[in-house]
Amino acid sequence: MFRSYLMPFTVAAALLLGACSSTSDRKAGDGVDQMSAPYTDQIATTPAGDGSFDAAAAAERALTTNLIYFDFDDTVIKPEYQSVVDSYARYLTSNPAAKVRLEGHADERGTREYNMGLGERRANAVESALLAKGVNREQLSVISYGEERPAAMGHDESAWAQNRRVQIIRL
Repeated sequence: MFRSYLMPFTVAAALLLGACSSTSDRKAGDGVDQMSAPYTDQIATTPAGDGSFDAAAAAERALTTNLIYFDFDDTVIKPEYQSVVDSYARYLTSNPAAKVRLEGHADERGTREYNMGLGERRANAVESALLAKGVNREQLSVISYGEERPAAMGHDESAWAQNRRVQIIRL
């Protein structure tokens, strides 16, 4: 049981240490600092230690965000989270043995039953988006926690906004 929790922390630590290394790829006077660019811009240009493209490392960086947030009582994936869906679609289609669980959540407003259904509809929306991008249905599982596992414990819009989400869990 302990080992299953240790692995994600080990991977995260390795990624953080790798991110701290410096590179000398920047040309003098080019005015662009590659390390400050968003990670999505670096995916196609990230060199491995030997100067070649490291697709596995780029894919890992793209999967660092696993949350998709929703508006109140809504199941539509916002455009700002399309990159999360795209990253997981690329990862899953290039790794047929990989699987993810889509965990749907809702804020505390509404009945318990309604929120369970809303969480499921949100997770199904993400599932549909992944399937539309070519992901195999066998790689996906959907579960709804409704309001039962809040990310934030407050009773205001700030907390509710954090609880209206789908979390993508790699298995």
